[in-house]
Amino acid sequence: MATLSAYSSPPWPNPNPDPDPDLLATQDELESQTQSPSEPQSYGSQSSTMPPNPNPNPISNYNTSVSSPPQSTAQPPPISLLHVSFNQDSGCFAAGTDHGFRIYNCDPFREIFRRDFYGSGNSGGGIGAVEMLFRCNVLALVGGGPDPQYPPNKVMIWDDHQSRCIGELSFRSEVRAVKLRRDRIIVVLEQKIFVYNFADLKLLHQIETIANPKGLCAVSHGAGSLVLVCPGLQKGQIRAEHYASKRTKFIMAHDSRTACFALTQDGQLLATASTKGTLVRIFNTVDGTLLQEVRRGADRAEIYSLAFSSTAQWLAVSSDKGTVHVFSLKINPGSPGIERSQSISEPNHAVTTPASSLSFFKGVLPKYFSSEWSVAQFRLIEGSQYIVAFGHQKNTVVILGLDGSFYRCQFDPVIGGEMTQLEYHNFLKPEAAF
Repeated sequence: MATLSAYSSPPWPNPNPDPDPDLLATQDELESQTQSPSEPQSYGSQSSTMPPNPNPNPISNYNTSVSSPPQSTAQPPPISLLHVSFNQDSGCFAAGTDHGFRIYNCDPFREIFRRDFYGSGNSGGGIGAVEMLFRCNVLALVGGGPDPQYPPNKVMIWDDHQSRCIGELSFRSEVRAVKLRRDRIIVVLEQKIFVYNFADLKLLHQIETIANPKGLCAVSHGAGSLVLVCPGLQKGQIRAEHYASKRTKFIMAHDSRTACFALTQDGQLLATASTKGTLVRIFNTVDGTLLQEVRRGADRAEIYSLAFSSTAQWLAVSSDKGTVHVFSLKINPGSPGIERSQSISEPNHAVTTPASSLSFFKGVLPKYFSSEWSVAQFRLIEGSQYIVAFGHQKNTVVILGLDGSFYRCQFDPVIGGEMTQLEYHNFLKPEAAF
């Protein structure tokens, strides 16, 4: 059952004054500690200097101080990257390290601020997940790494104006992922997803899923109502929750397990990839219709990320093969039914999607020979894990690596082919750029 205790200032209203026994009768019962957050503000140009210790009530057995690195002649401890993720509009990204977290702007590239946590002996402070809320001062943090800053079964709500945690959500098992909207907090566990109202932390919905160790979950971020997509209860099945219409749609996306998926901003289109990693499928989330299928390659691969462009004209894919692909989508996102484009004579100057010259044998030869291939590619160092998003400048993509690499590239929508690298940085060492 939900409980409330304040930190050291006025609390939020009771997050669940009228608990629903059907919702809360579970071993993953919520325990919450909250306080009234300051009004969210957008990030501007912020100092990277560290504030004084913001947490007078530390959680026992975890390193909870925030400070500048200790003043000494010794070299600062090496930084290991535990997590990297874009914010909702891909204009910023957050990095969780074994000593805290950092926030960066994508274009122009710059570090906005960092918060380093240090325990005794220069150790501790691991942040395994950082979720931004666009550019406002409220973030969600989850401890991670060998010496976590917070217990990995808790979601800490961090207000950077106060430079401290203003609340927490606790669970009986480790948190796999957190998603934020302006009106909702979504917490993903191994086999369950919880949806909370942001204003008062009231539990609104919980969903059971198949085993989900990656914490797969995607939510819409447009002005409309929430669309949430998560694994279903069978392998290869996707569950799409449309909260405005109170409809649930199950989509059998793949025969094998789902490895990755992504939503458009309005939640109407869904891109999915399986553990085989050869094909990416695009579905209508309303009726489950398969709209398009594109091929990354012929051999198996682990898909790390999928991303739609803001207009849903392009889809980007990154995998363990070290190549980022951009595909052209033949979908009318503006139409009510999200229908396929009916005529190739419509004004569209984008490059024609490469396909096999044997495509006229479709239905006779294997599907491989009639596959739609990527129109643009960018080669990376194979072996690191990369995620991708579309940049705010036209026909650009931003690529982040768990090795600390930041790439901004441009593709030619008419000619296609190899992308042009515009920028590179090691964001753990911002001076290392060329």
